[in-house]
Amino acid sequence: MEAPELLSLNKFNVDEQEPHIVIDQEICITCGKKPCLYICPARLYRLDKNEQISFDYAGCLECGTCRVLCQKKGILKWVYPRGTFGISFRYG
Repeated sequence: MEAPELLSLNKFNVDEQEPHIVIDQEICITCGKKPCLYICPARLYRLDKNEQISFDYAGCLECGTCRVLCQKKGILKWVYPRGTFGISFRYG
């Protein structure tokens, strides 16, 4: 199986009330390299038409890679989701 097929087996319970990752657009706009666009295994970070980072935490794999590699500290909050929320891995 390919990675997208394996990821589709996972179950996500999204916490609409309390996002577990929050980014600061003002900090992110000053980041030249924007590693988050390339290192997120779920590819949740994207550039919008205004060259700002667009991010959706709903499909987050909770690996923490973005938090570790964010050079400008544009990720203001990164915590694991509250109990019963987040990803449930279903394969492997």
